[in-house]
Amino acid sequence: MEDKDEMPSSPHDLAPGPDASGSAPPPTPTPTASPVVVVGELLVDIVHTPDGQTAEHVGGSPANVALGLARLGHDTWFATLVGTDERGIRCREHVEDGGVRLLPGSTSPSHPTSTAAATIDANGAATYVFDLHWNLPRVQLPAGTTHLHVGSIGTTLRPGDAEVTDAVRRARAAGTVSYDPNMRPTIMGSPDAVRPRVEELVALSDVVKCSEDDIEWLYPGDDPSRVMARWAELGAALTVVTLGPRGVVWRAGSGEEDSEPARDTAVVDTVGAGDSFMAGLVSGLLDEGLLGSTDARERLHSAGSADVRPAIDRALATSGVTVGRAGAYAPTREEIR
Repeated sequence: MEDKDEMPSSPHDLAPGPDASGSAPPPTPTPTASPVVVVGELLVDIVHTPDGQTAEHVGGSPANVALGLARLGHDTWFATLVGTDERGIRCREHVEDGGVRLLPGSTSPSHPTSTAAATIDANGAATYVFDLHWNLPRVQLPAGTTHLHVGSIGTTLRPGDAEVTDAVRRARAAGTVSYDPNMRPTIMGSPDAVRPRVEELVALSDVVKCSEDDIEWLYPGDDPSRVMARWAELGAALTVVTLGPRGVVWRAGSGEEDSEPARDTAVVDTVGAGDSFMAGLVSGLLDEGLLGSTDARERLHSAGSADVRPAIDRALATSGVTVGRAGAYAPTREEIR
């Protein structure tokens, strides 16, 4: 349910690749020096349409965030788990072609690559069958890791969810953490069952971003303002809620709440818009010195709305470019200037 008002019928946002014209994306910028790590699922969406056609796409919300950060010039590493089968090779090549480096242990011959099969009926409704594998080994954080991002299925799916938590605790000792719950009700269970896990990770995170639909499912009857305040009490410095075409609201470390409308962009599709927003937000906060170290954490906790607005603006710019292109396109810095 990644930003439900921003996602297609597929259960997972598609990772960036060639656009509708078949052209490859522009080259990845030269990476910055300090490593940024993303942990989460990388899988294949298999879509069966009523006319009997089948299409496969590389998917996974964290994979999209990793690609988005790499395209924005950050030295990005990805801890995931894919097989050594043909699908796994395709997944690995896809993220590596986008400038992302896989951490050791991210490929394994022990099981096939995870899939999410969607069958679309004549009315456009989809039914899903998941084949998920998440025996994540211990995440080997690169030396000098400054920031860790986690989210989506990999934060709740056993047994790998425990390794995600371990990586978060180790990373925040010297750096910062961001989290996108990206709720998947058909996989994660009931709101009551998953809420304690979400709040556990919120308490360990400096930045939490989610969609309005996530909140409606996870906290029935609560509005974004109440949930952001709750998450701030748990320990998150910056909380952000995307509202689809209505833009975004956020609560800064100072307690100030603010909002910004979405960019006026001709929408081709909304595949991966929420993930593009997340990548832009983290990138902007890193550039502003509000993420990337324990000192940055302190600055973020005292930051006002105006201090984080440049990062919000970058997030709106990156997602604005994404919705103007076919598929989960990840823009470069040049494209958002």
